[in-house]
Amino acid sequence: MGTDLLLAYYGDDFTGSTDALEALTQAGVPTVLFFEPPDAAALQRFPGVRAVGVAGTARSRSPAWMHEHLAPALASLAALGAPVLHYKVCSTFDSSPHTGSIGCAIDLGVPLMPGDWSPCIVGVPRLGRHQAFGHLFAVVQGEGFRLDRHPTMSRHPVTPMGESDLRIHLGEQTSRRRALVDFTQLQHDGGRKALQSALDAGGGGDRPVVLIDVLDAATLQAAGRLVWEARGAGVFSASSSGLSYALAAHWQASGLTAAPPPLPAAAAVDRIAVVSGSCSPGTAAQITWAAAHGFATVRLDIPQLLADATTAVARAVEAGSAAWRRGASPLVYTAAGPDDRAVLDFAAHAAAAGLSRSEAALRTGRALAQVMRGWLDRHADLRRIAVAGGDSSGEVASSLGVRALTMTARLVPGAPLCRAWADDPARDGLEMVLKGGQMGGADFFGRVRDGVA
Repeated sequence: MGTDLLLAYYGDDFTGSTDALEALTQAGVPTVLFFEPPDAAALQRFPGVRAVGVAGTARSRSPAWMHEHLAPALASLAALGAPVLHYKVCSTFDSSPHTGSIGCAIDLGVPLMPGDWSPCIVGVPRLGRHQAFGHLFAVVQGEGFRLDRHPTMSRHPVTPMGESDLRIHLGEQTSRRRALVDFTQLQHDGGRKALQSALDAGGGGDRPVVLIDVLDAATLQAAGRLVWEARGAGVFSASSSGLSYALAAHWQASGLTAAPPPLPAAAAVDRIAVVSGSCSPGTAAQITWAAAHGFATVRLDIPQLLADATTAVARAVEAGSAAWRRGASPLVYTAAGPDDRAVLDFAAHAAAAGLSRSEAALRTGRALAQVMRGWLDRHADLRRIAVAGGDSSGEVASSLGVRALTMTARLVPGAPLCRAWADDPARDGLEMVLKGGQMGGADFFGRVRDGVA
């Protein structure tokens, strides 16, 4: 198996995991995303697979949790023998020393691979993410922002980005040496001289994290070539899906993989069901659009949920089921953007319920999972669902007994239509879309329901 695999990855949240699944699948690399590290029997179900992923929840976890849970998951993936072991992070790189520490993941992952460096690619031009001279930028509605000035990420409720220079940002999370191959060096000689200088600077006694700028398609392919040609006996990389796109671009250019026929666009269905735990303004606009275009939107009341989850879930399930019976698509959500009182007052609501903020967040995600499971149990004709929010997606997907996902159709960049693989026939073949807060236009939920023209 190891000789066939090109890459193995762990996604630090479920939406990011499907983003990497899409990047590889569309590049002609057959990929399966598992919900637990796969054993031999699980892999045998997917002959011809060239990349294997595991969807995780490390983005919202502490370093102590990572040592207990992430370390063995990475070790299991490393044992598969792929030449690249990828810890897939969000393309906004939001993290902190205490929550979703990318530095902690690097310290756990680098010793698992024999290579003498750890590449880091974060820019994803297809998603509007660009890195220049080590600084990360993101495009929002046609306007580019440095990450520490980004309208959402600069004030993220858990991991706000106060620094756009990723070398400095990482330095708060790991003592491992950081270096940079900037885009001018990529354009000059493919970054080889800059990489060698970074390796020489440590005297060969350490394995540095080397960030690689990505601005456009040309620098993306050049970054992929640098990683692949300098992989040695195998490297660990904490990167966004930019690593997948970069490697795939080089693999196709070099003939290692062939460009596949385009995947079909998602077809229309009569109705879908949606739950959203996202706090982003992008998702807020999508909820507003959905309410005006035939969706039955239902707010999950946070104070009531934290005080009495059973009653709050039952009411949401019943409201959504009533909408389904009358031919509408139910959409249950917890907040409409970062300025929603449910977000601003969340800590106070948690304290009033005798919960920590993290406990309250976990209860909210599990409530959304219970709502979706309740709808699926009631309505056998519900075969396409969408979940908005990374943490919410993890809770919902994990609760449904799904073992793996494969990509089946194009929808919007970063949020593909996937097929669920499950032992339960009622869940097997379920169509799922897991959406990060920044993905998709205002009509996103309409596209999930109505397909892509």
